Amino acid sequence: TVQAAGQNPTVSFNATPVKYAQVNGVTLGYREFGSGEPLLMIEGFGATIDDWNETFIGILATNYHVYTYDNRGMGYSSDNNATPTISLYSDDAAAMMTALGYDSMNVYGASMGSSISQQLAIDHPERVRKLILDSNTYSVRIPQTQKLLGTIESVAADPAATPGEQREAQANLVWNGSWAGLSGIHKDVMLVVGTSDVLTPDAVSVQMAGQINGSWLVRFQGLPHTGYLYAPVQYGENALNFLGMNESPLGP
Repeated sequence: TVQAAGQNPTVSFNATPVKYAQVNGVTLGYREFGSGEPLLMIEGFGATIDDWNETFIGILATNYHVYTYDNRGMGYSSDNNATPTISLYSDDAAAMMTALGYDSMNVYGASMGSSISQQLAIDHPERVRKLILDSNTYSVRIPQTQKLLGTIESVAADPAATPGEQREAQANLVWNGSWAGLSGIHKDVMLVVGTSDVLTPDAVSVQMAGQINGSWLVRFQGLPHTGYLYAPVQYGENALNFLGMNESPLGP
C-alpha cells in the first residue's frame, strides 16, 4: 500500500511482510509494493531491503510493481557454499524474476547493485527491460575507486563483519569488471550519480555512459553516494520519468 506522507507517496517497510522465494539453492527474502510493470531493485554492498528509502520506494510504487530483495547471505536471505561472485548474484537476480513469475523486468541497481545489474544485462540480456544504474563503477580496481576498494578490503579482512558482508566483499574483489561488456548492452539505460560521490565518482559514470550506446546520464549536483537516501523525491521522479518514456535516447 502506498500512502501519502505530506505531498509525497511513501511506504512502510515494517508494515510490509517479507516473503520468500527459492532461488538457485538459497531462500531470498523480498518485499513488494505497488502495481504495474515490474521493477526489480538490487541493493548495494552490505545493505538489505530495510535500507532503501521509504519515500523513494513509495514514489516508484505509484507507477510500478516494485520488488526489493536481499542478496544471498544478507538480511532475510539464506546462503549456501557457492563461491561468491558478481555473476552469481546476477544469476540470482535472473532466477528471482522467474520465481516472481516474470520473464523480464525493469531493473534498478544501486552501488554494488549497479555492478550486479551490469553483469545481469551482459549475462542475461533477455531478462532486462529498462535499466537504471545508480552510483556506478565498472571495477573496484580503477584509480578513481581507491576509497571504495579500501572499504571493501577492510570488510573482507574484518572478523567482526557478517559472513554475508565478507562474501559480498570477496565477490567484489574477484570481479573482473564489466568494461569489456558495456558496449554490448543494447537496452535503454540511465546512469545516475551524485557529483559529490567519493566512492564511485561521477567521472566513472561519464566513462561508462560513453561505452553504453545511447545511454542517459543524470548527475545530481552536490549529492553523495546513493543519493536516493538524501533526495528521494528527485531520484524517484527522475526514475519514473525515464521508465515512462516511450522512446529510446538518441545515440551520438
